[in-house]
Amino acid sequence: MSERNPYQMALEQLDKCARIMNLDPNIHEILKYPKRVLCVYVPVRMDNGKIKVFRGFRSQHNDALGPFKGGIRYHPNVTMEEVWHYQYG
Repeated sequence: MSERNPYQMALEQLDKCARIMNLDPNIHEILKYPKRVLCVYVPVRMDNGKIKVFRGFRSQHNDALGPFKGGIRYHPNVTMEEVWHYQYG
């Protein structure tokens, strides 16, 4: 069984909600995509003295009501699509 793409699942949820609330199609289109996605690399000195660089992502969707909310996600297997999903939740 293949794992479902978290971003695709979030889009399906958005589509369902948009239909229920009769959302303006233009607003619906805007909400499908983040305004920007930041990719960061953080160097960390490990216990053995070596430096390891970790990658993280932060998606920022809509700042219409003020500053963006959300955090940065760090995990060896994190994808940009997964970060998009967490910002919808």
